[in-house]
Amino acid sequence: MKSLEELDAIRQRAKAGMAVQTKGGRKVVVGMATCGIAAGAKPVMNTLVEELRVRNANHIAVSMTGCIGVCRLEPIVEVIEENGDRITYVKMDAAKAKRVVAEHLINGRICQDLTIGAAEAAAKAEDKA
Repeated sequence: MKSLEELDAIRQRAKAGMAVQTKGGRKVVVGMATCGIAAGAKPVMNTLVEELRVRNANHIAVSMTGCIGVCRLEPIVEVIEENGDRITYVKMDAAKAKRVVAEHLINGRICQDLTIGAAEAAAKAEDKA
């Protein structure tokens, strides 16, 4: 990179790679604060974008955010449905991201075992044991 123009071109390509329509439709938000990145959020984000691209699901918006607030459960991915409902997936990795795309985003079946509710239930069960 030798100029600001080159840097801007890289930025534009990156934005186009994550280009999504934000009019209605589902949105996917990946926690990309330091905690999320350290836990592996970048490969999760890349997998989500690539899987949606391969499936021509460009009507699903993918974006990143800062800390979602539950660092112990990172990487975190939130799916925001058209009606505003939020499904929070936790402890994600690339394989789980592929599964969320195929099962939830494409076929409409929430992956209950990957949600924050399942993680909290498992933590309570461990506390009782």
